[in-house]
Amino acid sequence: MDYTEDQLVRYARHIVLPEVGGKGQEKLLKASVLVVGAGGLGAPILMYLAAAGVGTIGVVDDDVVDLSNLQRQVIHTTDRIGSPKVLSARATLRNLNPDPKIVTHETRLDSSNVESLFSEYDIIADGSDNFATRFLIADAAHLIGRTLVSAAILRFEGQLSTFKSHLGRGNPCYRCLFSNPPPEGTVPSCSEGGVFGALAGVMGALQATEVLKEIVGGGETLSGNLLLFDALSTTFRKIRMPSDPSCALCGVNPTIKDLCKHAID
Repeated sequence: MDYTEDQLVRYARHIVLPEVGGKGQEKLLKASVLVVGAGGLGAPILMYLAAAGVGTIGVVDDDVVDLSNLQRQVIHTTDRIGSPKVLSARATLRNLNPDPKIVTHETRLDSSNVESLFSEYDIIADGSDNFATRFLIADAAHLIGRTLVSAAILRFEGQLSTFKSHLGRGNPCYRCLFSNPPPEGTVPSCSEGGVFGALAGVMGALQATEVLKEIVGGGETLSGNLLLFDALSTTFRKIRMPSDPSCALCGVNPTIKDLCKHAID
């Protein structure tokens, strides 16, 4: 690939890394990633993907910027309160790096559009904030055959993993970890339980790191492992997460036949 002079300067710190180099940067410039959610996790994911030069970045969100978002959703600004989050995010990303193509999907992800949206991208990054959407994303990523990098945050704690169950044995899916969504009301939302603002930055940056690693093929994948972070004690734990042979989605005898069946039951 022939880089422009500006690109050689912009991506110089990547190109000098043996694990990335010119070929890795070329992969980034040709890759496509869909980020679900332009909120606390989506903000740092989107910004680091754009800074890295990921060629096509899609963002799905149907919400508008609210004053309460600005404590953690650093991609938005005070003067954009009331604006669609996808448009606010696009404005920030275009100022950050003109190279990526930013595709906005101002809609709510559901079983009617998830297949068509996911099919357009190489990798899915889940920055959603509710279990129904997380399971929708996880099921669709497996059934459509897309790598999923998923994170979640609440209060002072975060978790992160990569799911590549479509590749087969040794790569568990999200349902191997959580077989079904928890009963409604048992787990508080961020608006109910609160979230430490900087935690979103930590977990979103880690999530972006794993997405970029999957694209360039460097380092060890997080597939088969769950990373837990406690901000109050500043501790990380990495837990081995095996595949579940009886998993309803990726097990020996899967019982989920329809795409994202749980979302429309």
